[in-house]
Amino acid sequence: MIIKNNTTKLLVTLSFLLIFPFVQKQWLNLYSFNINDISFYSILYYLSGAICPSFVCLNSLKKYTYYTFNNDKIQSIKIIKGKRLLFLVAINLLFLSYLIADYIYINFDIIFNLFLEGNNVPKPDLPQLSFFIFLISILLIFKKSRFLLKKIILVNFILISLYLWHLQINNISVDDQFHIYRYFGIDDLNIINLFILVAIEISFYTWSFISYKTNLSDWIVPKPQRGDVITFLNIFIFYFFIIIYYSILT
Repeated sequence: MIIKNNTTKLLVTLSFLLIFPFVQKQWLNLYSFNINDISFYSILYYLSGAICPSFVCLNSLKKYTYYTFNNDKIQSIKIIKGKRLLFLVAINLLFLSYLIADYIYINFDIIFNLFLEGNNVPKPDLPQLSFFIFLISILLIFKKSRFLLKKIILVNFILISLYLWHLQINNISVDDQFHIYRYFGIDDLNIINLFILVAIEISFYTWSFISYKTNLSDWIVPKPQRGDVITFLNIFIFYFFIIIYYSILT
């Protein structure tokens, strides 16, 4: 019964993501007839830009934040320790911290470029960037501050999504003044925003697995099992359909 209910919810969600962009396009067409006036459809179209980002944030907070793992696996012979664990911890922690620092900077950079022209956020130099990465790394080590950081990331995502929606509606072009321009190998900035979030989601899950309970204090981490890999698959499937949504909308 639980599996059936979950399957039904998944099908309803996927159907919504595939149909909703066509509805938004119809609202845009109706809004375009009176583009200079505020109408019911113009308000609907503006507000509709917050629906998908809000759904992403709620789903991520519910399913991809508070991870739990099987404690019995720590008794397994298949463990990671010593220099290999040190390398894994260092790489994952630094990579995740850099992604978070850069993602937050993208948010502030867009705000200043959109609403405070001529007052661009100075790009942090190497010592400043190193300090922010170090600070975020410290916060990631502790459970409560790690969850707080994840919530900040999700708020950051929805804000950037709304800024990009504003850019799209008002046909504002993004040039090399915007920090996000460095990822401009892809034309759709919404896809870039999603790719950054997916990279953070995967790295956050990996870090949650490594730092789970006493893993780091015992300096022993079990090798991931099949059930642990399923979460990666779930993340990819979920964000794949979000990418399809933005592809249809564009």
